[in-house]
Amino acid sequence: MAISLILASESSYRRELLRQMGIEFRAFVSQYAEVMDNAMPPDKLVMHNALGKALALQQAYPRDLILGADTIVFQDGHVLGKPHDMDKAIAMLQMLQGRWHTVHTGMVLIEGNKHLLRCETTRVKFRPLTLTQICTYLAKGESVNAAGSYSILGMGAGLVEMIEGCYTNIVGLSLPVLVDMLLEFDHPVY
Repeated sequence: MAISLILASESSYRRELLRQMGIEFRAFVSQYAEVMDNAMPPDKLVMHNALGKALALQQAYPRDLILGADTIVFQDGHVLGKPHDMDKAIAMLQMLQGRWHTVHTGMVLIEGNKHLLRCETTRVKFRPLTLTQICTYLAKGESVNAAGSYSILGMGAGLVEMIEGCYTNIVGLSLPVLVDMLLEFDHPVY
């Protein structure tokens, strides 16, 4: 039996990952306002936001299987969410260039009264970058809706020197974790 779920996200990257897995879904933008709190540990923050997104949709779809997700980049005690302007995007990439950072994705599945929360963390090392390289990359527009001002897909892959952990987690949804979560809900993918 095919899995059918509701994705509480506007992310085209998450949608594509679900399509690749053959998971049927409907996607809706959650009206939940994400929290960006540097005082909260990054794993707790992304799980908090993922849960908030899913719960906001559960009111309208109380009987459906709902997937909420949230991804952040974290470095030196700072949460790097989506940039609000070009100056912020430049500052984020300057902070990341030539160094390691972590990408945290919180995921929640909700079905009725059952909730399951998980967080996956991946370490990413950027290549050293000049300001010209950063500005050239940002001019392509890939980073507009991406945590940390970059997307591992497209040209953003060239910014990355090394990865330790789950690649799809950097895209916005850890597929191995999702497969395990769905199994716990008796919705096996395989």
